[in-house]
Amino acid sequence: MDDLAELAGVSKSTVSRALSDNPLVSKKTRDRIKQLAKEHNYRLNVNARNFFLKETLTIAVLMPSANNADWRILDPFFLELLGNIADALNEAGHELLLAKTSGQSVNWIEEYTKLQRCDGMILIGQGSEHDKINHLWETFDAFVVWGAKLPGQKYCSVGSDNFNGGKMAAEYLLSLGRKRLAFLGDRELPEVMLRFKGYLAALKQAGIEPDEQLELSTPFESDAAFTATVRLIESGASFDSIVAASDVLAMSAIRALKQYDLEVPDDISIIGYDDIMLSSYYNPALTTVRQNCAEGGHQMVKNLLRILDGEEPVSVLLPTELVIRSSCSGPPTRKKSR
Repeated sequence: MDDLAELAGVSKSTVSRALSDNPLVSKKTRDRIKQLAKEHNYRLNVNARNFFLKETLTIAVLMPSANNADWRILDPFFLELLGNIADALNEAGHELLLAKTSGQSVNWIEEYTKLQRCDGMILIGQGSEHDKINHLWETFDAFVVWGAKLPGQKYCSVGSDNFNGGKMAAEYLLSLGRKRLAFLGDRELPEVMLRFKGYLAALKQAGIEPDEQLELSTPFESDAAFTATVRLIESGASFDSIVAASDVLAMSAIRALKQYDLEVPDDISIIGYDDIMLSSYYNPALTTVRQNCAEGGHQMVKNLLRILDGEEPVSVLLPTELVIRSSCSGPPTRKKSR
């Protein structure tokens, strides 16, 4: 089966399902694999197939690029998510590979599978490649994506309710009497765009017109977030709070604010996103929107094993939770608030 999978440029599980006429594999791919099997006198051994589906699988975790707005592999949230994926795979008796790819060709997933001989993959974030991933699902389905649920999506995804998370964060700041809310994050990424839309929905509900000066687009990099916050301060724009698309961005913004002698939360309140472990130990402790990465890791592994076993996967939208700490307070009281 290894040789046949290599010839076809697919995983062993795809070969197994194709030879069993599993409808999860496209007819074109099934026909191609059957033709190769015929040419090489390969016959499916049902007992061997059943054994294969129970043996140790090698699962690759890949991080698709987002052009200049890249999910960084050292981001604490993704390290925590990766740890939970590893735990879930270990509990199921399977192994983990980790790689970062920039997705240079339309067949990059199959190419990676062929080179690395993994049985299935988990993609961390769609990056800017949703359409490419959607197209690949038609011929190669042994993968699950951590990310947003998008219109017309064909592949299986597991992710948080990003729209509600962004809305929840903005609503909390508005409830404290904050009126000038800035947004910090890269809206080219599907998950961040949904958080931004939630933020806009909260402003609209409160009768507040959005201000483009307060909509800061920045990659998921500490230095970029610091620089964006400095530019906001030096622009003279009036703001009293920040909704950040990650805890790392929020912490970088706090560093910039302190450099200009702006206190958090007295002058500027700030909310992060993810609830990484460091958030509760930061000074001030960070109010944030929690993503359940433990459940996310479990659901991704569960869905991938379901696919590899020839079953239909189920996309999952996990609820988000507001975790209130000390980086937010009522309306600013000092003259230094922007």
